[in-house]
Amino acid sequence: MKPVTNPVQIIDYHPDHFQRWKEINEAWITHAYFMEEIDHQHCSQPEESILAGGGHILLAQLDGEIVGTAGLIKDDAMTYELIKMAVDKRYRGYGIGRLLCEAAIEKSRAVGAELLYLFSNTKGSATAIEIYRHLGFEEVPLDRNDFVRADIRMEMRF
Repeated sequence: MKPVTNPVQIIDYHPDHFQRWKEINEAWITHAYFMEEIDHQHCSQPEESILAGGGHILLAQLDGEIVGTAGLIKDDAMTYELIKMAVDKRYRGYGIGRLLCEAAIEKSRAVGAELLYLFSNTKGSATAIEIYRHLGFEEVPLDRNDFVRADIRMEMRF
């Protein structure tokens, strides 16, 4: 892992961050996959598709620049889905994805979640899946599939 000389800050989303939210997420999706309808909604309308329903968006900031993202969609009072965990390709390898995931777990606990789950892809997101496993997510049956690219579902119970 490369050293980061300045501390990465995890901050809450503000509408001023919209462009970086969209850029970072569209870049990782279109690099290996294609934008699905739900991706368009989350990337282009985060206030409506994530925040309005009681969700949260966390951002990694380094030297004033947004370099990573993570969203939490509220399914119900006890259940959240981790979505759009991404790091700008120029900043990968610095542990920023792990920091974002840890912050998303802590935010989920703080708001009273009992279950945090995610969908991912074992081929295109192998590094992220390693992070998820290391932090305590466990693979569960893929009982539903919100994304064509998803071939794994993982969850963490609190």
